Amino acid sequence: MFTGLVEGLGVVRRLERGGEDLRLVVESPVSMGNDFSIGDSVAFNGCCLTLVEHHAMDSGGMSIVVEAGAETLQKTNLGDLEVGHAVNLERALKADARLGGHFVQGHIDGVGTIQKIERHGEWIDMTFKAAESLTQLMVEKGSIAVDGVSLTVVNVDADSFSVALIPHTLEETTLGDRKVGDAVNLETDVLGKYVQKLLAQRV
Repeated sequence: MFTGLVEGLGVVRRLERGGEDLRLVVESPVSMGNDFSIGDSVAFNGCCLTLVEHHAMDSGGMSIVVEAGAETLQKTNLGDLEVGHAVNLERALKADARLGGHFVQGHIDGVGTIQKIERHGEWIDMTFKAAESLTQLMVEKGSIAVDGVSLTVVNVDADSFSVALIPHTLEETTLGDRKVGDAVNLETDVLGKYVQKLLAQRV
C-alpha cells in the first residue's frame, strides 16, 4: 500500500531484457537513504514491484533492482523506459506514518496519454486521454494516481480528465518533464471499483 507521495526521483541505470521479462536497475536518490530490504514493495511510476537486489553506490544512493513480467509491461509504461530516464519512487506505507495522499495499491489499471498542457504562471493544467472504463471510476475532486503521484481530479469526461499541478509536484516528480503524447500509468481510487462492482451485482 502506498500514498502517492513520491519520495524521490530514481534514474534508470540498466535494463536487462529476457524474453518477455524486464530486469530494471535504478539508482535511488541520496535523500531516500538506504532503508531498503530484499522483498520490499517499491512503487516505480506507481507500479508496485518487489525488490530483488540492492547495493550501496559511491554516489551515496542505492542501486535497487526489480523485475517486471509480461503482464506488467503490457499494462504499464515501464516497457518504454530507457537508460537515463527518471522514475517516481515510493516505498510502501508504514503503519505509523501520516497518510498525506490517498490509498494507492500500486496496481495499475491502464495507461493514459497526455492530451494537453496549459501553463498558468507556475502552475500547469494537464489533460489526459483515458479509456472510458477508467473515467467511469473518476469523480471531480476525487483522487487519481498518475505515474504514482496522488492528484485531485479537476474535470472528467467520457474519455479524458484533467488535474492541476503545483510547482512542488512539477519539481519533485517526473510530471514536470512530461510532454503531450507521453504515456502515463493510471490507478483509479479503489473505493470506486468496489462501488461499481456492488452496483453491477444489484442490476
